[in-house]
Amino acid sequence: MKILLFILLIGVLLIGCSDTESKKDDNTFNIVTTTSMITDLVKNIGGDSVVVQGLMGAGVDPHLYKASEGDVNKLSSANMILYNGLHLEGKLVDVFERMKKQNINAIAVTDILKKENLIGSTYFASNYDPHIWFDIGYWEQITLFVADKLSEALPESKAYFQNNAQNYLQQLKELSQEIEAEIATLSKDQRRLVTAHDAFNYFGMAFDFDVVGLQGLSTATEAGVQDVQETAKYILEHKVKAVFIESSVPRRTVEALQASVNSNDHAVAIGGTLYSDALGDPNTEEGTYIGMFRYNVKTIVNALK
Repeated sequence: MKILLFILLIGVLLIGCSDTESKKDDNTFNIVTTTSMITDLVKNIGGDSVVVQGLMGAGVDPHLYKASEGDVNKLSSANMILYNGLHLEGKLVDVFERMKKQNINAIAVTDILKKENLIGSTYFASNYDPHIWFDIGYWEQITLFVADKLSEALPESKAYFQNNAQNYLQQLKELSQEIEAEIATLSKDQRRLVTAHDAFNYFGMAFDFDVVGLQGLSTATEAGVQDVQETAKYILEHKVKAVFIESSVPRRTVEALQASVNSNDHAVAIGGTLYSDALGDPNTEEGTYIGMFRYNVKTIVNALK
């Protein structure tokens, strides 16, 4: 009888340990995010009710990112994974599928967006442009979507998450108004944005810019001689004053473009570095989504005036 009671007690203790482990370290709710834009968003909404670990830091190109063994361990121990989707993190797709099979809640934040409203492409694997964060309206939809997903996972913190989301939405509204006023100082003919790769099409659609990228939607494709020649022709035809490099893309192709244009008796400047697929360094203004957007617009406007 004593042996039976001992076995039952051990069983209860093991079940208790299993429950504790499933809550991941003293009731903390661990979220793993991919891009720095998503990391910043989740920190704004989740606040101190969640622990957020971002896989990709400043200057990291999500198109080419490969998960390390440490990343896989982080993902495996997460309560929730939030990623962009639309094949932005192309080399992580198989990893996310594996996580879902392990019953880890892996969510693409772009699932909330209607596909018919996205920019399509016959040259990219997903057939959609994944750089949706450059449309503030889409980012507002994703803000509410993330708040709802956190509220479902932690219903006791629902009011906190929803309040944080509303505060963040107000900041996005103010950002949008500020940006529209800044861009209004450019004439329509000045709104021509030439960058290293096609990351700014949603920005162009939202703010009435003609956007040209040397590379395609994914940086996995290299810009060739023909791409440089065609873009140089566009710059010469429209007398574009400046072209832009990107923080997560090597600058050599833009420099080759600049040399090609300058050899044709039209001086084109490198207008600065834009943040495209990643935010700036942590603890800087550009290390936040709002700060990044504000910096990009000021850099673009100042160079194209």
